[in-house]
Amino acid sequence: MSEFLQITTTTGTRPDAERIAAELVSRRLAGCVQVSGPIVSTFRWQGKTETQEEWVCTIKTASEKLAAIQKVIEEIHPYEVPEVIATPIVGGSEKYLAWLREETR
Repeated sequence: MSEFLQITTTTGTRPDAERIAAELVSRRLAGCVQVSGPIVSTFRWQGKTETQEEWVCTIKTASEKLAAIQKVIEEIHPYEVPEVIATPIVGGSEKYLAWLREETR
């Protein structure tokens, strides 16, 4: 597994996204969380096709923090089934990755 991950989650409001970002960074579970949006998501939920405006949290972290991040998101996220998608970071700026390593210790 890669030493670092980029994790994505979405929320229905900017304040919810900002709360997740602040919580993860303050607990040193993430070095950085970028909040972007709004975006429009179309998905199936409870047998119906839904379209909703959402905000994206892009979380940069060390791989060993994944379980703790999932737990925090599940605890504070307003969705019944929050998205948590983890993608390995396979390369990048050595200075940035060194900074990320330090911030998630």
